[in-house]
Amino acid sequence: MRISARADYAVRAALQLAASTDDGPLKAEAIAAAQEIPHKFLEGILNDMRRSGLVRSQRGGNGGYRLARPAEAISIAEVIRAVEGPLVSVRGVRPPELSYTGPAESLLPLWVALRANVRQILDGVSLADVASAQLPPEILGLTESPEAWTNP
Repeated sequence: MRISARADYAVRAALQLAASTDDGPLKAEAIAAAQEIPHKFLEGILNDMRRSGLVRSQRGGNGGYRLARPAEAISIAEVIRAVEGPLVSVRGVRPPELSYTGPAESLLPLWVALRANVRQILDGVSLADVASAQLPPEILGLTESPEAWTNP
């Protein structure tokens, strides 16, 4: 599974917003500078997040962006879906829409299991969890094995 730059930037922007809820709306320029995200690229991401109902925008001198809901109520999965669509697809197709034959037939349950695990992890972690560095114990448990940190 690959996390695109667009998804990474969206999550980082959302985390920046989650960390600054008391400061009023944040300008896109401030988010871009704080997270080292190209400003023009971020504008498109924020528009997708606004259309998905994750952020609100406010115009004017005191304008900017803020989360539409509390950070505790927004999962990392929601942010990724807002800018990328489904979390797991195969050649752009969702696993239940696929079919295989012969020796490849058991690929379908494998892709569905992969999707279920990705959903479990990303739907189970909120912006507040990450912004406060309080990841759920089951997530931290997945990182305890040294093999989790190496690239085969």
